[in-house]
Amino acid sequence: MPLLRTAAPPMGWNSWDCYGTTVTEAEVLANAEFLAEHLLPYGWDTVVVDIDWSDPTARSHGYNAQAPLAMDAHGRLVPDPARFPSSAGGAGFGPLADRVHALGLRFGIHIMRGVPRRAVAERSPVLGTDATADRVADAGNVCEWNPDMLGLDHGDPAAQAYVDSALALYADWGVDFIKADDLLWPYQRTEIEALARAIERSGRDIALSLSPGRDLSLERLEHLREHATMWRICDDLWDDWSAVEANFARFARWAPHAGSSGWPDGDMLPLGRIGLRAERGEPRDDALTPAERRSLLALWSIARSPLMVGGDLPSSDPATIELLCNAAILAIGRDSSRNRELRREDDLVLWGADGPGGSRYAAVFDLRGAAREVSLDSGDLAFGGGGSIVELWSGDIVVPEGERMRGTAPEGASLRLRLEPHGCAVLHWRPA
Repeated sequence: MPLLRTAAPPMGWNSWDCYGTTVTEAEVLANAEFLAEHLLPYGWDTVVVDIDWSDPTARSHGYNAQAPLAMDAHGRLVPDPARFPSSAGGAGFGPLADRVHALGLRFGIHIMRGVPRRAVAERSPVLGTDATADRVADAGNVCEWNPDMLGLDHGDPAAQAYVDSALALYADWGVDFIKADDLLWPYQRTEIEALARAIERSGRDIALSLSPGRDLSLERLEHLREHATMWRICDDLWDDWSAVEANFARFARWAPHAGSSGWPDGDMLPLGRIGLRAERGEPRDDALTPAERRSLLALWSIARSPLMVGGDLPSSDPATIELLCNAAILAIGRDSSRNRELRREDDLVLWGADGPGGSRYAAVFDLRGAAREVSLDSGDLAFGGGGSIVELWSGDIVVPEGERMRGTAPEGASLRLRLEPHGCAVLHWRPA
């Protein structure tokens, strides 16, 4: 089967922002159960275990050189049984995936490109070949920030056999989603192709997410569409407005190319309770203001980015959960088309998109960081004459200036909006 294509951007939860390399089976299940009970009706349906699930020495704030990664006889990483007790006895992630699937959710894992250094040192046999891991390793193509792996020498056919064997194992566990790391900077064309080929050979529909997206060029678009379900367009995103703001320009380049052939990804949403044992920062509620949180979710939605929330859901504040349950905002990512930046001037950014039934969406963002009132021509937002305009965060009908009939929107009418610092208004115009 080929890698999974989706009609809408993937949505779910990822363990990285709250637990970094250290997440446990109990914590994954707690978030999965919360997701299924509270967020699944809104489209949040995937649970992803992020990096270093095989490391028994995992810690917050970094990685461990020469970590004794848990491995099978063929040099393939398996879950650390101390953190994932159900994986004992060779079961791998199968039992946990079964628990997640029983909740009506999809199950995902993070992987690093390459072959474990431990497998190379021990000369682990590559399944189905006469090669050993040291033969297929490429010590000259190594991740700059994670010490676990060596690159693969794809000039040797046994390198593809190793990737095939790993993907066959994940498929046997019931994995539905793979976040594959250290592939886009520098761009690892051959490894990306090997992963996509292995997914096709695995016999299971698996979505492939590529990371991280630092300095990713549009010249890669067709190759990415051919070999991935989604791909990052930025480095790791944390709870700092400057990082969110930097993605406005990136999404302006990439959003017009989002669709069922592939999804440009602005990274996880660092919302709610994060940093519990993470790579960055201490335990905290995210540092974004309520207005900045709304702008983040609105931009990701109107740019049709995948949505992977990073906060620990059971301990996140109710306001975060309420934010993630705004069906009208989330529908933009699912149902819109022709998503694009319309204008950027004087720290005011306008986005537009076509909605169902001839409707139109528009999002108006303040980047200045000061409260303001703005007047906009409804025609500049691609709104037609007649019909009604609703602001989707508040649910309020927007009345054009000078209009007596509540909610009518003549073409070219002036709309006055009040924006909070780094805030936004999201408008939905429906024809009469």
